[in-house]
Amino acid sequence: MEENNFTQFAALSPFELKDRLIAIASSDAQRLMLNAGRGNPNFLATLPRWAFLSLGDFAMREAERSYSYLDSGFGGLPEHDGIVQRFEGYANHHRLTDGVHFLRAAISYVKDQLGLDQDAFLFEMVSAFLGCNYPTPPRMLAHTEEIVKAYLAQEMFGPIPRTGEFSVFATEGGTAAMTYIFQSLRENGLIKTGDKIAIGTPIFSPYLEIPVLNDYGLEIVDIRMDEHADWQLPDAEIDKLLDPAIKLFCLVNPSNPPSTKLSDTVLDQLAKLVATRRPDLFIVTDDVYGTFADEFVSLFAKCPRNTLCVYSFSKFFGATGWRLGAIALHNDNVFDARLASLPEQQKLLLDTRYASLTTEPRALLFIDRLVADSRAVALNHTAGLSVPQQLQMALFALNGLMDREHRYKDSAKHLIRKRYQTLFSNMGIRATHEFNDVNYYTLIDLQELGGTLYGPEFEAWFVKSDLGTNFLFRLAQETGVVLLPGKGFEVVDTSARVSLANLTESEYAAIGKFTRQVLDEFNQDFRKIAAV
Repeated sequence: MEENNFTQFAALSPFELKDRLIAIASSDAQRLMLNAGRGNPNFLATLPRWAFLSLGDFAMREAERSYSYLDSGFGGLPEHDGIVQRFEGYANHHRLTDGVHFLRAAISYVKDQLGLDQDAFLFEMVSAFLGCNYPTPPRMLAHTEEIVKAYLAQEMFGPIPRTGEFSVFATEGGTAAMTYIFQSLRENGLIKTGDKIAIGTPIFSPYLEIPVLNDYGLEIVDIRMDEHADWQLPDAEIDKLLDPAIKLFCLVNPSNPPSTKLSDTVLDQLAKLVATRRPDLFIVTDDVYGTFADEFVSLFAKCPRNTLCVYSFSKFFGATGWRLGAIALHNDNVFDARLASLPEQQKLLLDTRYASLTTEPRALLFIDRLVADSRAVALNHTAGLSVPQQLQMALFALNGLMDREHRYKDSAKHLIRKRYQTLFSNMGIRATHEFNDVNYYTLIDLQELGGTLYGPEFEAWFVKSDLGTNFLFRLAQETGVVLLPGKGFEVVDTSARVSLANLTESEYAAIGKFTRQVLDEFNQDFRKIAAV
């Protein structure tokens, strides 16, 4: 591929561009491809997975009890009464296994800390493993919801006392959560074509790509974080939200790709603005990386009435293939308030839409409309995340709740932060860690790095020549390293996103060295041009 053709790919989604880069990087069979373009972690939580397997073994024994007289691989539904007692008998013969130890602790925890009935909890978990019933209720299994609520309260509220009840909808990862939210906002008239939507940038690229689809036709207002102020939101950017034409504010916190959490000061500013000037503002906060941050607090805690929270178990627990996500919404919320104030004509249309579900369609809460809309309303009775997935979600959440010494969390944080230091040190740059930094991803500001290494004239040439995409292709072609363009995430400076989750420390050392190598080559090109 000719170098002057690289720019034709600049407008592609970064995840589509990634496939082009992978093809080039893997074209040399003698060279190892290093793909740091996607945030799929190479670490995972083992204890809740052992618990899943141990529960599965017990669940199968429970199923076989019903028809034990049939020697044909035939089983039946588990029995509720005495199920914890039977598990104790099972556990006494398997007490040394990690999974059984975890389950015994979990059964005790849900009773003592969450006030749940032990038999009802274990019966739900066993039935979930067997997958022998539809998800009931469709939105989320009852005990699983209570466990996930406790986990989200722990992780999203930080030191802030939890106030007000909230509900959770289990979804097929954060991906489905995003899809369902935009769909239901549109279907219920809470956003409509031509409305303004504010996006906190840089951001995960689908948040930029979904609103402009013909399905929605929304006008995006950029609320830009300041790279030179640790990627926080300046006052002037926050003040853009005072525009009453802005219906919805979406952000990822901690950010993707800068991987920095919003400071307490910014959170307080946003909370004050919403409380005093924009009590009608809808907020969607995607907090998937919050569990990697120190002392994280979500807007879901700071602005409970206005904020709908999206969380995914994928990254923290190394579970991208499980597709485990959640939408959380406080029971007292602005979404339901807005539904109640819709014009009568619109209410009549919505009455018709949801008439098959209830005799009082107007009483149907927004979170329950999300569930119904996710299955085209008519299939609401078979909606819901598959129950084995919900079981694994509950076990992940219990792992987070019962890890009182934060051993797993501290290990995950240390792992990605050490990789961050290794990456930059091998570029010849001393990286510093600020309090709000998370480091799941990092942005290599190519133009700023070039200016630091080779001087302002090189930086100006690099920017003027628009060499960001060329750099990525050259890096892939010469070294087999795949990174994503910062531009695809609405980053202003010419930059490359590096996932710090999916490779080994020695491989990040190699990426740092190769990045410096290719930049050195660009500097040589610059010197030749300047000498002419």
